[in-house]
Amino acid sequence: MAGDRRHAPLDRGDRRLHHADVGTPSHRRAARRRGGGGLRAVATQRQVVLASTSRTRLRLLQAAGVPFVVEAPGLDEAELKRSLRAAGAQPAQAAETLAEMKAQRVSRRRPGEIIIGADQLLACEGVWFDKPASRSEAAAQLRALRGRRHDLVSSVAAVRDGVRLWHATDAAQLTVRPFSDAFLEDYLERAGVTALESVGGYQLEALGAQIFSRVRGDFFTILGLPLLPLLDFLRAQGIVAE
Repeated sequence: MAGDRRHAPLDRGDRRLHHADVGTPSHRRAARRRGGGGLRAVATQRQVVLASTSRTRLRLLQAAGVPFVVEAPGLDEAELKRSLRAAGAQPAQAAETLAEMKAQRVSRRRPGEIIIGADQLLACEGVWFDKPASRSEAAAQLRALRGRRHDLVSSVAAVRDGVRLWHATDAAQLTVRPFSDAFLEDYLERAGVTALESVGGYQLEALGAQIFSRVRGDFFTILGLPLLPLLDFLRAQGIVAE
């Protein structure tokens, strides 16, 4: 999608944050200065721009019937996460910041359009995880998570003309079962390159389901995109039907 970076237990829909940021006076003033129009529906816009190349997020939006195009933000996410961690950011703060930064970067190149940025962060007992770069890194991450509970924090933000219109952040808790080394080797062999596509080296919607003993939280949040609050926002904007 993550002091001690553990969240209190989350049931489905519990402690989800989603805010229309332009509802505050400061954001309304900023919107006027930049030509933004707040949360009113944009009748001339029939699609959004997704500032992400995540195949999972692309599939989620496609399956939900959201009209969109893709543009990579071109940020060094690993370096930004290190900087945020060094500055003392909590996982939810870091995920929110990165989601907005992705959208802001693309917004500079696409004036007048609604840009959607998203980020996910995995935290386990104070350690933040990135996507593994190799099979050996995936194995190391899964060994570190074995028998432990971790948090997946996912955030999504909408930006137009440099103004953040809205954002939502949600978290889920997942408990990894104490699997054997033989299982791990078999899992990595069968998962192949897909083990490198997600933080933690797993995809819950696929073979990675075998890794867990318990999952608490919204399914879409676990996949890296708080989809239901995003759809509410897109309905308010006239991008998808009421």
